[in-house]
Amino acid sequence: MRRLFGSKLALALILLITVFMIGVLGYKLISDYTWVDAFYMTVITITTVGYGTIGQLSPGEKVFTSLLILTSIFIVGYAISVITEYMLSKNNIGNLKKKKVQHKINALKDHVIVCGFGRNGKQAVHKLAAYNKDFVVIEMNEDIVSRQQEEGMLFIEGDAVEDDLLIQAGIEKASTLICALPSDADNLFIVLSARQINSNLKIISRATEDTSFQKLKLAGADNVILPDKIGGDHMANLVVTPDLVEFLDNLAVSGSGDSINVEQIPFEKVCPDGIEQAIQELDIRRKTGCSVIGYKSPEGNYVVNPEPSLVVMKDSKLILIGRPEQIESLKSQYGV
Repeated sequence: MRRLFGSKLALALILLITVFMIGVLGYKLISDYTWVDAFYMTVITITTVGYGTIGQLSPGEKVFTSLLILTSIFIVGYAISVITEYMLSKNNIGNLKKKKVQHKINALKDHVIVCGFGRNGKQAVHKLAAYNKDFVVIEMNEDIVSRQQEEGMLFIEGDAVEDDLLIQAGIEKASTLICALPSDADNLFIVLSARQINSNLKIISRATEDTSFQKLKLAGADNVILPDKIGGDHMANLVVTPDLVEFLDNLAVSGSGDSINVEQIPFEKVCPDGIEQAIQELDIRRKTGCSVIGYKSPEGNYVVNPEPSLVVMKDSKLILIGRPEQIESLKSQYGV
């Protein structure tokens, strides 16, 4: 679309300049006007404003003027329409889209901000969308932003290292920040800025070098992911324990059939009345078919395969496993 407007605008300007030059040169040669008079006659002829001519026109001058008027009517009309269309599409419509996107962002709360829409950022966004989690993406590539906004996603164009863009993305009300830029230095800068703006924000950052891991943690990142290291470990595990890895890979699959899902559920969902109960008293297995495979204590400690007698405490979370239909039953039962 942008290239189309650009080519049409260039053509309109070329035609406009051409007819103007023909008019000036024509009056100069045919009527022997001065350059100023030739310029004046061309302007009033092309614009058809109706001012008087310079002296009496000869038959040749009248024919030239008539042809210039007929030609300029079409060319000037075309140029005006193209320029108007270009200005509206580039400014007004673009501004309206930005205002509409910003209005939606301002209404968000506890959303996720993703910095960068590269390979890792795109994977994160797809996962968030699959779980119906609100998110805003900050991306520098104008074409990517335009394309994704047309699909209804909330994108902000610009460099995520700028504090103004983080604030524009609603970082003060966000719950999580994902730094997925290819540069460790940029991710480090964003982590530092974000932690200063929102001290309660959960920050997850990508890192390329092992040496960046500790720096990002010290800067305020809660989790640091090394994609290359994870990829290498995963490939090695496919050699050492292939069946186990394949099974674990299926845990995150959302779909139908024999696919398996894992879901987490907070205390306030399983105990809406606020009364602490043991896992066996909650009887989640009978109600939904899902099994409790993990427990996160209020202090952040994890218990794998907890005992049925374990009491679910406030500010804790349960991790459950089940088939897709069982997970849907869990979500429906507890409003996850």
